[in-house]
Amino acid sequence: MNSIRRFVARVGLAATLFCTSLALTAPATFAAQSPTKAQPPAAIYKVDTSNKVLALTFDISWGDKSPGPILDILQAKHVTNATFFLSGPWVLHHQEIAKRIKTMGFEIGSHGHMHKNYSEHTDNWVREQVQKSEQAIKDVLNIKTTLIRTPNGDFNKHTIQVLTHMGYTVVQWNTDSLDWMNPGVEQIKQRVLTRAIPGDIILMHASDSCKQTHLALPTIIDGLRAKGYQFATVSELMSGAKIHSTVQ
Repeated sequence: MNSIRRFVARVGLAATLFCTSLALTAPATFAAQSPTKAQPPAAIYKVDTSNKVLALTFDISWGDKSPGPILDILQAKHVTNATFFLSGPWVLHHQEIAKRIKTMGFEIGSHGHMHKNYSEHTDNWVREQVQKSEQAIKDVLNIKTTLIRTPNGDFNKHTIQVLTHMGYTVVQWNTDSLDWMNPGVEQIKQRVLTRAIPGDIILMHASDSCKQTHLALPTIIDGLRAKGYQFATVSELMSGAKIHSTVQ
């Protein structure tokens, strides 16, 4: 009986050593892990970076008086990187100005079609509005937009999902110049210069309803440069730093 037990023990030991040898020499395999739950789509307000770089952005929905002086200032100040969000109807009605924006090398995004709050309408309505704007910009400028700033900066969860599914990144802002309120040139300048931070996206307008932007812009550009800032398009800003999707 003892001899049988010793034989079984030897067999068991040999089997253990054999399996151990296989474990040491065979390629390792691992059980598949459950994929990490993807972050839900979100609007972009700024990016996290320690570099002094930020994006000047301009919305245009109507008029032909303000864009020219703003473009003249950007050209005179040698600002070559900025982002313009253009509405479809504006591009169709002011094709030469739109073409100048493109020729100057500025990034162009969509500002939708009708200037109405997207959160108050159905997903299909939002989709149709964006497609109309996209087609208008493509017809005039031969550009396929991938960035969008919704009219009034308005959106909800469904809006973000629809636009993301369409291939768009929704761009908001971290610093609002409040130029759309025409609060005074000094107020616009001070608001931007005191609030701007690295990775900032700054909201400004080049629509005719904003009558003080071009008066504040030269000092804003000079003041930001004096603080050590460089200018980038929104896409450049996003490609060089971690996306920050909640407003400060």
